[in-house]
Amino acid sequence: MKQNGIKSILLLLVSLLALPAMAQSKAEANGWRLGMQSYSFHKFSLIEALDKTNQLGIKNIEIYPGHKLGGKWGDKVFDFNLDATTQREIKELAASKGIKIVGCGVYVAEKSSDWEKMFAFAKQMDLEFISCEPALKDWDLVEQLAEQYKIKISVHNHPQPSDYWTPDNLLNAIKNRSKLIGSSADVGHWRREGLNQIDCLKKLEGRIISLHFKDIAEKKAGEAEQHDMIWGTGILDVKAMLKELKRQNFKGVFSIEYEYNWDNSVPDIKQCIDYFNQVANELF
Repeated sequence: MKQNGIKSILLLLVSLLALPAMAQSKAEANGWRLGMQSYSFHKFSLIEALDKTNQLGIKNIEIYPGHKLGGKWGDKVFDFNLDATTQREIKELAASKGIKIVGCGVYVAEKSSDWEKMFAFAKQMDLEFISCEPALKDWDLVEQLAEQYKIKISVHNHPQPSDYWTPDNLLNAIKNRSKLIGSSADVGHWRREGLNQIDCLKKLEGRIISLHFKDIAEKKAGEAEQHDMIWGTGILDVKAMLKELKRQNFKGVFSIEYEYNWDNSVPDIKQCIDYFNQVANELF
């Protein structure tokens, strides 16, 4: 009886250990991680954004600088001015919801001397990358700090007049620089600027660190911007983009930046996640 009891306990332990692997999606098994860009929930506090991220089953988050923390922290914002205690508490809060803070962005330094503060903050927060738009004059400093802190620099492509609105501009700025430096690829911004998003992904092969992933509406007369759409229902051909990233053997974070239906975007984002997983299951 005693021996059978021990065997039963061992079998239970093995089955429990196997659960995370069984629950792992095909996307995750192949190095694709979905994350939230907290700007999707900028109308809410960071505490509420973490709750929504948890509700969606997302395990990673990229927090934008300036996101109000809320709760007992009130109007304090997420940036390098946070004291060590608050930094620790925010990490612990996220972890309690099964969420890892993987990045911060999009960061733009007000002055060159702020880069040291930003990297120190990123290190303290255990970030993998800083999504940012460095001034062209700061590249030597940024590269040196990336190597020193071993934190990746993921360069965002905001629309013109951003220095990095095209892949060519970015590649010209970072050629011959550290492999810790690459692209935070916003596929929607490329298309809105008249570029082909898949061609852009191809140009950046080997240099894509993370993505601000989305689908967008067709351009219509009288509308200021092509708004975000549920993935697979817009014009960006999400399936083709994922197929291209698989070809490149991309491993990294797809930050969901859903800038539509601001007050109640969770149902839309849930459909985006479902579509992503459906396509990933087909591809892998």
